Amino acid sequence: MSVRGDDSAWQPGERDRAAEVESGTPFDLSVCLSEPIHRLGGIQSYGALLALDADGRVAVASSNCGSVLGTGDLLGTAAVDLFGAAALDAIHRTLDAPTGDRGLLTLTVAGREFDATVHRADGRLVVELEPVTEERPFVFSRFYPAVRTALTRLQHGRTVVDVCAAAVAEIRALTGYDRVVAYRFEGPAGPGEVLAESVADGLEPWLGLWFPATDIPPQARRLYERNWIRVIHDVDDDTARLVPPVPPGAADPLDLSDSTLRTVSGFHLEYLRNIGVRSSMSVSLLDGGRLWGLIACHGLAPRRLSAEVRAACEFFGVTLSLQLAAVQEAEAAQARQQARTALLTLVTELHSDIAGSLLAHGAELASLVRADAVALRLSGRTTGDAPMDDALWEHLPELAAGQVWSCECLGEHAPELAGLADEVSGVLVLALDGAGDLVVWTRRERRAARTWATDPEQPVRVGPRGQRLTPRGSSAVYQAVVRGRCLPWTTSDEVVAEELGAAVRTAALRRANRLVEVNDELRRANQDLDTFTHVAAHEMKEPLRGIATTAAFITEDAETLDATTARRLGTIQHLAQRMDELINGLLHFAQLGQGELSREDIDLRAAAVRALEIAGGRLAEQEVEVTLPAPGLTVSGDAERLQEILVNLLVNAAKYASPERPRTVEVGVVRPSEGAPEVFVRDNGIGIPEAYQGDVLRLFRRLHPRDAHGGGHGAGLAIVDRIVARHGGSLRLESSPGAGTTVWFSLGP
Repeated sequence: MSVRGDDSAWQPGERDRAAEVESGTPFDLSVCLSEPIHRLGGIQSYGALLALDADGRVAVASSNCGSVLGTGDLLGTAAVDLFGAAALDAIHRTLDAPTGDRGLLTLTVAGREFDATVHRADGRLVVELEPVTEERPFVFSRFYPAVRTALTRLQHGRTVVDVCAAAVAEIRALTGYDRVVAYRFEGPAGPGEVLAESVADGLEPWLGLWFPATDIPPQARRLYERNWIRVIHDVDDDTARLVPPVPPGAADPLDLSDSTLRTVSGFHLEYLRNIGVRSSMSVSLLDGGRLWGLIACHGLAPRRLSAEVRAACEFFGVTLSLQLAAVQEAEAAQARQQARTALLTLVTELHSDIAGSLLAHGAELASLVRADAVALRLSGRTTGDAPMDDALWEHLPELAAGQVWSCECLGEHAPELAGLADEVSGVLVLALDGAGDLVVWTRRERRAARTWATDPEQPVRVGPRGQRLTPRGSSAVYQAVVRGRCLPWTTSDEVVAEELGAAVRTAALRRANRLVEVNDELRRANQDLDTFTHVAAHEMKEPLRGIATTAAFITEDAETLDATTARRLGTIQHLAQRMDELINGLLHFAQLGQGELSREDIDLRAAAVRALEIAGGRLAEQEVEVTLPAPGLTVSGDAERLQEILVNLLVNAAKYASPERPRTVEVGVVRPSEGAPEVFVRDNGIGIPEAYQGDVLRLFRRLHPRDAHGGGHGAGLAIVDRIVARHGGSLRLESSPGAGTTVWFSLGP
């Protein structure tokens, strides 16, 4: 088969065109695929067609009106004269009723009774008239029990195959056709498989056969989605042409999309002749408005169905579609139940960390859907055990949050992906959001033998009647190994993936709401803490000043003090001063989390020079040599905060300098290939043991006695870490005893 997308109309590929050449006929298959079968300008001759203009006069009439209706030329005739005022009013009431686009009623023309189907097309009212059958009058009480029995049997089907088997048997009994089969299509534009059949004795079985996608071209599939039923009375019928061929004021022939009598494409008629069929009926099977399959009925002789039987078959098709949908939903519900344990585990974890729990629960993800491997794409990064090629990500469609997309043959979706079939042939994709976060289940190629009703390598051959299209020989079947396709993804697979998507969105929403609540609580707590910090600091600093002042006054005013009292008063003053320093440090640390940062590009050398204006004296006292960065090296950040970082780190380099010369400190910057530049301050001082490197970043933690190495209250590195975090950056230490310390920090993007 040719390359196609799952949601696009089938188009012939190079292999199909080559098959036409091999067939020895110049026939172009693309002509069949693009034929406007709804505007062929004719109807089947057992009925007549009239199209009325806005004035209620006949604007278009089929060429056989005289023989079917027993009237002369009807063009220009007023409909009220033809049908009568009461009948014309009934036609309008039928079309105005909220029962669909078409209606069925009985009309009398020239003294004869007709079954009439009415609809609108191209702004005209179309009336199709069929002579009543010998089965009249229609008796509902006689007809209803057979239909009711058939529908009851349908409801007992437990699987799709069971339901289809019951349906074909009942429709054959209802209509009398020689063969009735149920097709299921592989995708919107794929080939069809015969799931069930009821066939007369002596006819070859078709059960299990596959028919190429070309058997039902795209425009025919669209009409099957629009009309539940399509009947062909006789493949050798002489088409009754519409007169005029193009209605007055129009550019194209009349649109017969909703016509019951619409004539048949010559390609399709030849197809039916070449498989020995004289009459046929097709009943659409829809799933969510899309063509899922067909009930195809074939007769060996011409067969005309009454309007009542056609209506019953149409009703049967609607009911069958609903029953098939119910069976598939039951299968999906069973799959959801089987996946509930794994899904429950995932949902429980999703409350805390969505991305992390998905990454950590690959086994549960794999058990949700039967797959060979699972891959996740989160924030542009790919993880998982599926062999995902970069080209695959590029060819996945854009999906909204929670949307699921599946493909059984990546080579058909995009020719560039055909080479992946050995490892990844099909994918089921769940979009976690609309920004590219995905869960992808993958399946490898499943090589499967199929029995085709025609050679899939040669869809076009010369027919025995000298015509162009013969998709099937009378009794020939062909074995072909299907390559490049995986085991089909089922509705149940997609439903489970959708449930996971719903769980992720629910968990994300719950988490977002919780974060809003937590942020509100933190904001209130920070406001309360800020108020408490400032009030407490103010209230504490005032008594401290009083204590220190009082101790000083006592020392000054007392004429004589013994050594112990003098020492104790000095201790009081020293402790009050230290307490004041701690309070100041705490206030400064708290204030670092407030206010907006003023980012700009900062020359690192200039910032270091300004920092030396404060820290230079301490460095000079310890005879520490300073190496500055080269001019022109810039970093992005808040200039005042960067200066504060450098002051603290340079002061530490002086305080913890090596006991031996030379003593050095260097300020520099490194620009990695990715990410923000990293600034470093490197000294050759006493170093920090690895076990304590985390402690030095905590507020008021010192590794040495209070007055050792110049004293201090242990807030410097904690303040540096806080400023770096405010910038969205990171800080790390490289240090060991006796080998110096390098403080690395970045200031974020």
